[in-house]
Amino acid sequence: MAKEKSVWFCTSCGNESPKWLGRCPACGEWNTMVEQTVATGKPARQPAARGHKPQQLREIGSAQEHRISLHNGEVDRLLGGGLVEGSLVLLGGEPGIGKSTLSLQLPLGCPDIKTLYVSGEESPRQVKMRAERLGGDLSNCFILSETQMETILEEAHAMQPGLMIVDSVQTMFSEHVDSSAGSVTQIKEVASQLLYYAKSTGVPVLLIGHITKDGYIAGPKILEHIVDVVLQFEGDDKGPYRILRSIKNRFGSTAELAVFEMTGTGLREVTNPSEMLMPMHDEHLSGTAIAATLDGVRPFLFEVQALVSTAAYGTAQRSATGFDVRRLNMLLAVLEKRAGFKLNMKDVFLNMAGGLRITDPACDLAVVSAVLSSNFDFAIPHHVCFAGEVGLSGEIRPVSQADRRVTEAARLGFTKIYISSYATVPKTEGIQVVKVADIPALVKQLFRS
Repeated sequence: MAKEKSVWFCTSCGNESPKWLGRCPACGEWNTMVEQTVATGKPARQPAARGHKPQQLREIGSAQEHRISLHNGEVDRLLGGGLVEGSLVLLGGEPGIGKSTLSLQLPLGCPDIKTLYVSGEESPRQVKMRAERLGGDLSNCFILSETQMETILEEAHAMQPGLMIVDSVQTMFSEHVDSSAGSVTQIKEVASQLLYYAKSTGVPVLLIGHITKDGYIAGPKILEHIVDVVLQFEGDDKGPYRILRSIKNRFGSTAELAVFEMTGTGLREVTNPSEMLMPMHDEHLSGTAIAATLDGVRPFLFEVQALVSTAAYGTAQRSATGFDVRRLNMLLAVLEKRAGFKLNMKDVFLNMAGGLRITDPACDLAVVSAVLSSNFDFAIPHHVCFAGEVGLSGEIRPVSQADRRVTEAARLGFTKIYISSYATVPKTEGIQVVKVADIPALVKQLFRS
């Protein structure tokens, strides 16, 4: 007979401890231990799936998994060609970023798939209002407003859908666990039941998960280990653009991302992100430069904006939107130490156009060029772009896959690109590749030519 006891769980990694600890010994996070009541003893045994016997590895067929297309080019590409039968997909993101919108928009766009949409946060009437705003075919999407896992699985077995969506995993609970919904034990139990359902029936399940203030999916880390695919929505909820990034994918590449634009009728696919991030102003403006960056395996170009002005209050300010402010301080120190530009008494403001968050070091060269352009009040020609990393010695270092960046720039009509002199790229028709070794060489080529 099962007995109950009180244990402490880490909300960051799910580590279990018999007593409270200020710091989790597994992940090192502080003040993440919460008390939960769990049942001890022999766990309930789930029935074994019929027809499963040990097989020799050489006898197992190597044919590719059958995939289900969601009729959304960006999502299908991100998943590796579509949803794999029996897969468990976790979609995370900040509140208001568009998780529920995308999860409802997918079944409305593919009426050939019988979909069970389980909502633990909204009533069927609220889901219907959102579906009417999004548009699409409502004939083959069934709404179930329920939070008890056993009832949901009973309805799913009776209905036999082709796709099940659960919004969200933190609101679901199982009667086999004596704790509140959203707790560590409940999330583990709910995810385990959904995993067993997906693998035993072959029905793909899409889970929606909340994230913490640090940007990680809420709940124990074991949740991300259980699922097959982890997708994360990123972007500024005040801006129109969203990035859907693949963090984990057992059936495809994790070096992919999809870009969407939030509109009044839902999320619109952006098949060419470079065109939406191009300058939308007059050509003769200083303080702007185009960076040829790479996110995963997808190249795109965007505008870097900088403003350099005399410090009005005595102490110079450093501000960056969409870029690491510590890296900005490093680049400004390199400009002062290695190239002789006195910027210590000037305010420097930096902005990545489009509300994107950029971590690619190839953006360094564009940042430096935009800062110098604003400082000299000299406009950089609109047909010029940049791709290079700046080192602490002022040298310009080569970046990965420079040939793809050059090809993308040429495709978009740019006629000149500045890269590191140590990079090797094949000759590309229609664009001039200018190689520079350090910051002084860049200044001589860009502002004195």
